[in-house]
Amino acid sequence: QVQLVESGGDWVRPGGSLRLSCAASQTIYSGYAMGWYRQAPGRERGLVATLRAGRDPTYAGSVQGRFTISRDNAKNAVYLQMNNLKPEDTAVYYCYVKTDAREYWGQGTRVTVSS
Repeated sequence: QVQLVESGGDWVRPGGSLRLSCAASQTIYSGYAMGWYRQAPGRERGLVATLRAGRDPTYAGSVQGRFTISRDNAKNAVYLQMNNLKPEDTAVYYCYVKTDAREYWGQGTRVTVSS
């Protein structure tokens, strides 16, 4: 059973930056996808970014060029650097891991972008 713990969510003004972190409770095979989804109030959960060994990262079109996903396999962690944040980025951000058997999800970290 993999447990994922996110951190780094906060309130920030438009144009600001945040870095989200997600730590897994055990070693995650580098070939498994790790990444981030988000859910804004009243909306469905949607992909933000995902990363797996040997492949280019995948980003939602709305964050392309502003967000960067990275991974530290030695620390079993995945990160999301978010720059030039916009009010529409306001959401709860969830870390996930997709193994051969199932997906694992964290509890989420809230990001609020407003002036």
